[in-house]
Amino acid sequence: MIEIWIEIILNIIIAIFLLSGAFFLLSSSIGVIRFPDVYTRLHATTKAATLGISGLLIGAFLFMYIQHHIVSGKLLLAIVFTLITSPVAGHMISRAAHRIGVKPVTKNRTDEYEKAIQKQKQHQK
Repeated sequence: MIEIWIEIILNIIIAIFLLSGAFFLLSSSIGVIRFPDVYTRLHATTKAATLGISGLLIGAFLFMYIQHHIVSGKLLLAIVFTLITSPVAGHMISRAAHRIGVKPVTKNRTDEYEKAIQKQKQHQK
């Protein structure tokens, strides 16, 4: 009897990971369409897509391990590389957009990065 309850709980956990991953991927795609500028779109793609892909991969890993007793190294590596590379790529893309002069849509903003670049240029002179 206890084995049945454990299996039900594990299936619920797998379903939660898969559904949350799908939700984050859906919200990421909606954010890319709806947000007005490069920076908010990058925020949507890097944060939500990283969580979404990781949720789906964790759910798939747990399913493979629990149902088939297979430890998938490929899924573990995909989770690790997604969590490492996606935020770094988003940061580098936003930094490149800032350096070529793309301005955010918001009116009331302070650009701390621009101030830091100006200070660095003054110290180099």
